[in-house]
Amino acid sequence: MPSLDPADPDVVAFWTERHLCTLTTLRADGCPHVVPVGTTLDVATMTARVITRVDSVKARNIAAGRTRVAVCQVDGRRWATLEGTARVTQDSDEVAEAVSRYAERYRQPRVNPERVAVIIDVARMLGHI
Repeated sequence: MPSLDPADPDVVAFWTERHLCTLTTLRADGCPHVVPVGTTLDVATMTARVITRVDSVKARNIAAGRTRVAVCQVDGRRWATLEGTARVTQDSDEVAEAVSRYAERYRQPRVNPERVAVIIDVARMLGHI
């Protein structure tokens, strides 16, 4: 698969345009759980962020130790997949940062007292842009 250069201006632009993504986590039996999510990417640190509820399946899968994840974004022939290791955090500063980045790329999310952030340390970026 083709690797992407995160410093490429086209890659940076693609990750700032408004596109939904899919997040793939693994269930206990190893089957993939794939859901649409809003994702932000900080190319300077290669950190992706997703906001969700603490009781969501994706958060539970990651919290259970199945931390290998993939995020995929597609727009016509352009696509990018981020692979990495995720963790779920309830830390108020980290959740606020994820919400702020989400609001910048998508829209201000509704208030949710059960919100957590999924923080993904991106190990590999693949795609065609």
